[in-house]
Amino acid sequence: MSDRFAEVAAVADAVLFEGYLLYPYRASAQKNQVRWQWGVLVPQGYGADSGETSANRTECLLELRGADALLHVRVRYLHLERRTVLDEAGHPLDALDVGPKRYVPFDEGLPRHVDATLTRAQLLAGVRLPIREPGGETVEEHPGGRVLRTRMPLTATATLRATEPDGPYDVLRLRVDVRNDGVAAAGVHRDEALRGALIGTHLMLAADPGSFISPTDPPQWAAPYLAECRSEHAWPVLAGPEDRSDLLLSAPIILGDHPQIAPESTVDLFDGTENDEILTLRTMVLTDAEKAEARSTDPRAAAIIDAVDGLPPEILERLHGAVRSLRPVDDVPTLHTPLGADAPGVAPPESTPWWDPGADTSVDPETDSVLVGDVPVAKGSAVLLRPGPGPSGQSTDAQDAFLAGMRATVQAVLHDVDGAVHVAVSVDGDPAAELQLAHGRFRYFRPDELEAVR
Repeated sequence: MSDRFAEVAAVADAVLFEGYLLYPYRASAQKNQVRWQWGVLVPQGYGADSGETSANRTECLLELRGADALLHVRVRYLHLERRTVLDEAGHPLDALDVGPKRYVPFDEGLPRHVDATLTRAQLLAGVRLPIREPGGETVEEHPGGRVLRTRMPLTATATLRATEPDGPYDVLRLRVDVRNDGVAAAGVHRDEALRGALIGTHLMLAADPGSFISPTDPPQWAAPYLAECRSEHAWPVLAGPEDRSDLLLSAPIILGDHPQIAPESTVDLFDGTENDEILTLRTMVLTDAEKAEARSTDPRAAAIIDAVDGLPPEILERLHGAVRSLRPVDDVPTLHTPLGADAPGVAPPESTPWWDPGADTSVDPETDSVLVGDVPVAKGSAVLLRPGPGPSGQSTDAQDAFLAGMRATVQAVLHDVDGAVHVAVSVDGDPAAELQLAHGRFRYFRPDELEAVR
């Protein structure tokens, strides 16, 4: 079973530990006071108005090939273990120093999983997969006190059932529900409810032999079937190598098909949304005292500090950036609509990539202008911001709405490959404007969302 999911393991681990502990990796840090944000299945009855749920659902399309085909299933999650530090009399301590090592109270997460291998007949009949984690405790005795680790029992169920949709295609509609069967006491605090929760819950599936249909980019024939699939608190995507479709990962965060960990990322930093280079550099400059506190917070935090401290210069240099999209011009399509052309689909010169504004002399953000009302607006022009609904009637972006009526300076007039015009502006009086200008970061509006200042 382990080999079935080896090609998904790195991404699955990143999902499991996403947000586990955030920089600066210390228990005392404000951002680490509220943890466990993703894939949390809380006990039933906890905080109906909290926005957290006791169950998730994954629905997808599956093709099993042959009478002996199997579906391998793995449900993964973290089981919270509470670490308490006590003195010799059993009273709680804020810290216990044992030689050079310090122990502090903290909640650790223990990786758990439940596996099953099912036939087509079993899936059509329906299967209930029990998830049981016993409670328990361990005690470490030290001079001057002890470290107590306790776990509450977990009780949950994964229910799998497949149906055969009408039509000529040999495809199964698979539904997997994972539900926490535990019950929370009335009025319990979230910190206590989490002790009976499945955390970072996600699902891994492998068809043997067979394939899954991409939930986000299906072939035309499968689109009507997928339109009837409904996943809740889970986001299924194809996983593993891009030339295969026999693996599926259903995560509590949105991913694209075949997600991969960047080869430049060699340290698990628990924050897949952050820039590895920035986090690494920030971790490097922590003081010795801050690093010591991080090491005492959690063994995984200690591993991050040790890995960053020992990072070779060549690995750090790789974090600075990578270009993955450059290809010879002859290998990419060149058909586009040149700006200002009357007829669509005109092929530009063979030497123009699709689409490199630096190589297209018909555009220049530094000098291009656009009419706002009857006034030409270009770089340096003063405008008032009047954000409004988009062309198709979608509502105004909430962040843009805050800027209504404010004065701004145009920094560039930009054209996209579809012929639309976007005006980049900096907001006058914004204390961050100078820094944003230095990094080329602007706010973008359509011409009809601006009013020229004469």
